[in-house]
Amino acid sequence: MAKDVSIVLAGVGGQGTLIAGKLLGILALKLGWDIKVSEVHGMSQRGGSVITYVRMGEKVYSPIIEEGMADYVLAFEEVEAVRWANLLKKDGTLLVNSQKIKSLPVLLGNAEYPENIFASLKASDLSNAKILEFDALSAALECGSSKAVNMVMVGALSAGMDIDKALWEEAINEAFASKAKLIPMNLQAFNKGRDLFA
Repeated sequence: MAKDVSIVLAGVGGQGTLIAGKLLGILALKLGWDIKVSEVHGMSQRGGSVITYVRMGEKVYSPIIEEGMADYVLAFEEVEAVRWANLLKKDGTLLVNSQKIKSLPVLLGNAEYPENIFASLKASDLSNAKILEFDALSAALECGSSKAVNMVMVGALSAGMDIDKALWEEAINEAFASKAKLIPMNLQAFNKGRDLFA
């Protein structure tokens, strides 16, 4: 495991990037690591872009992740992958949910949703990065709710990190302790996400 791990969680309002960041905070504390989290909500209540920076390790001084410094970028929606891919290290890992959420300008006909996003990312300067795209929304729906997309994404992240799976599951239990009835669904979504990482 790297001495310091930088993770970007990027999505739109309502996709659960903030709870995913909270879960990573719980995980870091279980590992005895220092952690810094910074959230930018933007117009999250209206489906706008939401980004959470998570830095954890032996000693972390700032939550800010600058261009080319993220070990992992989790894009909860395709356009968010394009928007934040520049933060990824050249040999980092970009996890992309293939879900397309149209912004207000696209819905109003003032803009077009970009085509062939995944192919563009693969052909970009990120050629040394690991770029995986999968349908996290369908996996979440199989578990019972579209709101479990965040746990599918976290599950995929966990499969690429050298941290005991049991610690991730403990963190999920703690993150949803106030809504215990949601724990089984979120654990199922987490495990589906692990299966999607290849």
